[in-house]
Amino acid sequence: MITVTKKDLIALGYGTSFAADIIREAKKLMISKGHTYYQSRKLDRVPREAVEELLGIRFQDGQAECTSCTSM
Repeated sequence: MITVTKKDLIALGYGTSFAADIIREAKKLMISKGHTYYQSRKLDRVPREAVEELLGIRFQDGQAECTSCTSM
């Protein structure tokens, strides 16, 4: 399983506070899917798929690609 941390999101260009919010929401998403492991306050990693689902993007080789955007 590939995971994402706050530092990874900051490296992609997200602000510090927004990156923390993304991780927090991804943890809530994982808990709602029944993965109670993510209830730990010290855990700072979430599956890449959870972040992709929240943001509507797909990560590829350190870059983010929009999945809901249309090409012209």
